[in-house]
Amino acid sequence: MSRRINLEKCIRNIPDFPKPGILFRDVTTLIQNDRAFKVAVDLLIKKFKGKKIDKVVAVEARGFIFGAAVAYRLGVGFVPVRKKGKLPYKTNSVTYSLEYGTDTLEIHQDAISPGEKVLIIDDLLATGGTVKGVTELVEGLRGKIIGIAFVIELFDLNGRENLRGYNIHSLIKFPGH
Repeated sequence: MSRRINLEKCIRNIPDFPKPGILFRDVTTLIQNDRAFKVAVDLLIKKFKGKKIDKVVAVEARGFIFGAAVAYRLGVGFVPVRKKGKLPYKTNSVTYSLEYGTDTLEIHQDAISPGEKVLIIDDLLATGGTVKGVTELVEGLRGKIIGIAFVIELFDLNGRENLRGYNIHSLIKFPGH
């Protein structure tokens, strides 16, 4: 029998990164820990097992790590969502607001077929702006979003408000400040 692992304790806290007053929740320490990484992937899958998911969609860069592992374990395709200009084929794009400006995400136009069931994975839910953009891309291709899963949620930044109406799951919850 293996010992239980506390995923919260596997997250490194870095004060004043990327700017003063921000407490950065570093998921790389969880990924480096073989047991913690396996447990995190298993828990991300658990809530959505049996939902007949066709594709896992994830946002670069840390979202790719978890998204690809989840897709592999579910035996389904993996779809990368990248920043503008990084995908080599025809793309659909969405521009969304950040606290300091805007950013643009892209998905290949042929990445999701109409009616395919999609699970969106990312490492962190903060304000929800990035993943809200991803939902627009997926739904623009007529994919059906079955759920959205995060490793970490910064609960007091109210990201769930931006994602109202979706089945949201997060493994670890921290305050945002």
